[in-house]
Amino acid sequence: MGSTRVFIDRVDAELMGGLDVYQAIGFAADDLSGEVLSTMRRSLVELIAGAAAALPPNDRVVREDHQIPGPDGNQIRVRVYRPANATTALPGFYFIHGGGMIIGSIDASDLDCEAYVEQVGCVVVSVDYRLAPEHPYPAPVEDCYAGLRWMVDHAETLGVDTSRIAVGGPSAGGGLAAGTCLLARDRGGPPIAFQVLVYPMLDDRNQTPSARAFSGILSWSQEHNASGWSAYLGDAVGGEDVPIYAAPVRATDLSGLPPTIVQVGELEVFRDEGIDYATRLLQAGVPTELHVYPGAFHGWDAFAPEAAVTVQMVGDRFAAMRRALQA
Repeated sequence: MGSTRVFIDRVDAELMGGLDVYQAIGFAADDLSGEVLSTMRRSLVELIAGAAAALPPNDRVVREDHQIPGPDGNQIRVRVYRPANATTALPGFYFIHGGGMIIGSIDASDLDCEAYVEQVGCVVVSVDYRLAPEHPYPAPVEDCYAGLRWMVDHAETLGVDTSRIAVGGPSAGGGLAAGTCLLARDRGGPPIAFQVLVYPMLDDRNQTPSARAFSGILSWSQEHNASGWSAYLGDAVGGEDVPIYAAPVRATDLSGLPPTIVQVGELEVFRDEGIDYATRLLQAGVPTELHVYPGAFHGWDAFAPEAAVTVQMVGDRFAAMRRALQA
């Protein structure tokens, strides 16, 4: 209770309502597995459907779904977003949704992806990778890599300039983005111009000072993080042989990766691993922009879009992407 009280006392007042959303989805439970996970997935689908029904369509952005080949003979759904009035090839943003490796879908990210289209001036491809525990490592990150390859292979049809492609996402999506960028580096492509890591999930060991500090809290806690990583890695979690493509913070060589922005909240499990990854990218000679937002817990921007710290965070990201992807 003591750590929870300290956490609550430090949360930015404009963000407090977001904790009620965590409660409604089911994050009061520590162990996100079994029936708890099934119920949480259903709650999230209902929440997203209700929010989508209340919004008017955005006729400035065209959406289009595709089924593409996956790495195991599976089919992967991707959703493409492009400006309705686009006439020339644009930068591309390959977006990977969050959800701790265990929840989420591309349907939850429509508003975010439309915002990238309008604010960055790009074509967005969002990938519906398979989730753990039904599909543990390497299925999710290999799905992400396969989707990136598809985006590049179909760039002319999609209206994407392959010299200006960014890869990124929030939370698990940030971790999968980092893993996808490592795969692209080590497999000789596709070339990536920029990496967007939003409070990324990078370290399966779950023992940084921030991971230990935010145990038992109502957002993404150390216990929730353990559930996500265990679902993704099974018995290998925390061991010596976890691949860098699963837990990118374990990579000892970060050279050759694209310029990066890393954004984390002050009051979240992923704070210290994000700072560590950004620091080591810089030490490896990778141009890297790091932001730590005071009073912010994990995922705060999704729950309080009007808060000053959210406006700052989203503005920082769009500005960094525009700089990186300009012609």
